[in-house]
Amino acid sequence: MASDFSVHFSHSAYNLAERFAARGTGIPHFQTWKPEDLKARIHEANVLVLSGFWHNDLLPLASNLRYVQACAVGYDQFDQQALSKAGVRLSNTHGVNANAVSEHAIALMLGLTRQLHVARDNQRAHHWRAMISDLSKREDELPGKTMVIYGLGTIGQRVATIAKALGMTTLGVKRDLSTGSDTVDELHSPEAFPGLLARADVVVLCCPLTDQTANLIDENALAAMRPSAYLINVARGGCVEQGALINALASQEIAGAGIDVTVPEPLPEDSPLWDFDNVIITPHTGGETCAYEDNVIDVLVDNLARLAAGSSLRNAVV
Repeated sequence: MASDFSVHFSHSAYNLAERFAARGTGIPHFQTWKPEDLKARIHEANVLVLSGFWHNDLLPLASNLRYVQACAVGYDQFDQQALSKAGVRLSNTHGVNANAVSEHAIALMLGLTRQLHVARDNQRAHHWRAMISDLSKREDELPGKTMVIYGLGTIGQRVATIAKALGMTTLGVKRDLSTGSDTVDELHSPEAFPGLLARADVVVLCCPLTDQTANLIDENALAAMRPSAYLINVARGGCVEQGALINALASQEIAGAGIDVTVPEPLPEDSPLWDFDNVIITPHTGGETCAYEDNVIDVLVDNLARLAAGSSLRNAVV
């Protein structure tokens, strides 16, 4: 297999080539760190591993390309028809960040309910908060609360498992109702989602961005949520109508939000979202952990073996 492939890793931060080298495969490989370097060297390898640097104008320059592995779950930036016509296979890395993103969603929820962001602000101000008489301003407990999870894939199922361990009731929403019922207390179709919002103490989005999920959380959805409810978005920024969320937070229609994804990214400095005391923002880092590179390489090594054997790809898209 070593003589059949050469691998080009391209990412601004992830040390993919370094972690690949540690596997000792003997497969030639190199890494570029900037889009211009990717463009200059894209013809040198027949396997390309990348995510955000891709744009479809690169395809005509990739004369030797046989396989692209998106080192992310999303692949909407790839022209699948053009790749297929060029004989280029495509897979994603579905599942590699399931632990990370599910834990991140739970961390955002815990941060909000335990007011850890407020405690951190007080710490920096050297302020020891007094005990609070107003129950609405205190930290909260999770047992007995209800979580609605939109998207019950690998990430959503693990979110549900952790939430149930914390004593929460879990309501899952997914298109295919033939699977997933064993991970939640109730399983519902997307059509039922609007009616579930009034029951939710926490709404968690961990779905892909599709025509069906674009602006899933809009003005009407936010109005249907309880004033005491939290929104957690570890899906895509486009799943939430951001202007409607800002208005709902400003008018206290919901209790707060934990956001790992925005539109656009990076979030502009003048966005009102930065300034809400009841919002925790992370810069799309939900899937970024010490294990990420190795998780991606696991999929790559598996798929290189499958390509060599003429087998179907893991997480195949094209």
